[in-house]
Amino acid sequence: MHSDSSLTPARRRRGRFFVPAVAAGAALGIVLTTGLTLASPTLANAAPLAASAIASATAPEATLRDIRVDAQSTVLAARVALTEATAVTADIAASGLDLGLPDTSIETAPLEQATDRLSKLDLVPMLLVPGLTADATRVTAGVSARISELRERLDAAKAQKAAEEAAAAAAAAAAEAQRQAEAAAAALAAANTPEGAKATARQMAASQYGWGDGQFSCLESLWDKESDWNYQAYNSGSGATGIPQSLPGNKMASAGADWQTNAATQIAWGLGYIAGSYGTPCAAWGHSQATDWY
Repeated sequence: MHSDSSLTPARRRRGRFFVPAVAAGAALGIVLTTGLTLASPTLANAAPLAASAIASATAPEATLRDIRVDAQSTVLAARVALTEATAVTADIAASGLDLGLPDTSIETAPLEQATDRLSKLDLVPMLLVPGLTADATRVTAGVSARISELRERLDAAKAQKAAEEAAAAAAAAAAEAQRQAEAAAAALAAANTPEGAKATARQMAASQYGWGDGQFSCLESLWDKESDWNYQAYNSGSGATGIPQSLPGNKMASAGADWQTNAATQIAWGLGYIAGSYGTPCAAWGHSQATDWY
């Protein structure tokens, strides 16, 4: 064993910086050589790779493992971004909605290239991996931001379309309700005329009681005498009300709350009263002829 005490201070200083200098030089050489094989877009891309290579030249084993893990995680994130870009582009096309943008495409070629370079870890010198990772991370962030923008606009366009469709459906429902109300009012008005009331009575007498034309002829004569088939008929002396001249008029509420305004309700009550009290309209008409009331 010998001592290095014979070395001059200058020689000792040169030895102290020898390894980092060699490493840095090697890294720069690798950058220049590998940049061609990796088809780097411009020579400017070599600068950050060189800086990372120099910083990693004397990295311990644990740090190299971290570099590999970071690279693999970055590749995974990049692939997820590419998948999401494809998905949002397909969703936009399928929706057919206007997102308010002149261009809804996503430029993924740079990310695909960065991902392809970084995924070849077994072929890429480890000194270059941090720079490639940083490049892929930057491009991934840009694609992800574009995806978020398009997704937000698509969601907003869908929400607006849903609101417009709901408003249109509500308007259509309101129009239909109005139409039905008008039709019901028209039907009520028609039924409340003497001829309309007779038609209603004929149909109800046949369907509910089995009374044919003979019985209806008696019913027609009976209520001609009582009210002229006027649903608003009122006897101020007795208080008899409506087509069947119910006494008092509110008895007809058992057939419907609209007994004061609906001839069909009055008829329904009157037919029930005749069936229960006389059996048939002709029997009621005979009693009316004999007594002047029924």
